[in-house]
Amino acid sequence: MYTLTIFTPTYNRAATLHLCYESLCRQTCRDFMWLIIDDGSTDNTRELIEGWKEEERVPITYHYQENQGMHGAHNAAYRLTETELNTCIDSDDYMPDDAVEKIVNFWKEHGSREVAGIIALDTDFEGRLIGTDFPKRMERTTLAGFYSHGGRGDKKLIYRTEVIKNYPEYPLFEGEKYVSLGYKYELIDQDYELLVMNEAVCRVNYQPDGSTMNMYRQYIRNPQGFAFIRRQSMVLAPTARRRFMEAVHYVSSSIMLRNSRFIQESPRPWLVACAAPLGLLWYGYIRWKTKGIK
Repeated sequence: MYTLTIFTPTYNRAATLHLCYESLCRQTCRDFMWLIIDDGSTDNTRELIEGWKEEERVPITYHYQENQGMHGAHNAAYRLTETELNTCIDSDDYMPDDAVEKIVNFWKEHGSREVAGIIALDTDFEGRLIGTDFPKRMERTTLAGFYSHGGRGDKKLIYRTEVIKNYPEYPLFEGEKYVSLGYKYELIDQDYELLVMNEAVCRVNYQPDGSTMNMYRQYIRNPQGFAFIRRQSMVLAPTARRRFMEAVHYVSSSIMLRNSRFIQESPRPWLVACAAPLGLLWYGYIRWKTKGIK
């Protein structure tokens, strides 16, 4: 049994997926397997992966499903993962040659059932740090705790599979393709900390068609998914300021849904009532930014 599953959700990314594959072929530690979740691709992704499997340079498991969005692909990955640890490397990203070695050795030295896993660093393709690194003396943190104390930028999460399987799957909403991956991370934060590894284990490239660059479109196209995560975050966000902002976003998504009962259905009715004027303004701003998008 391998220690680490590297899983990659992909949708019509045959043109970039080779970056991840080639980086996995170069790994200095072979204690991993690659799980590819093909979320309904219509390009030559399947044929490409079948060719790589025949090369036998990396142990590959391929799973195809109808398109559900990134969160649906994560659901499938967690169901199929059996190794002690797992991490997601997106279809346009790749790992430095010693990334698996760093993760496995760090876990063997410091890992325990007391923690949810590891939080590590991302860089861009030129090696520049994404956001901020961790304070030098920080040994453990929650994801929310890192950001609430001034941390910035995407970080690489390596979870214990036993932990992440113990929390509810991401919900699927008819006609929508997005629910924030933070849903599960926020729940895990309530019970566990993450070990801090101040090392870069992923090189990240943001594509113009990626969800990070199209968040306004996501707001318009996935209001049920956004309202769902905002309801949770109004309760679990670590600061009063953050909980209020979640309420503002919840109001905006509720207006998109034409849900007249959004105050009664919220877990914090008085907070939502106070946030309603700003939520209305935020709704108008999003509509202006996404004019012409259906």
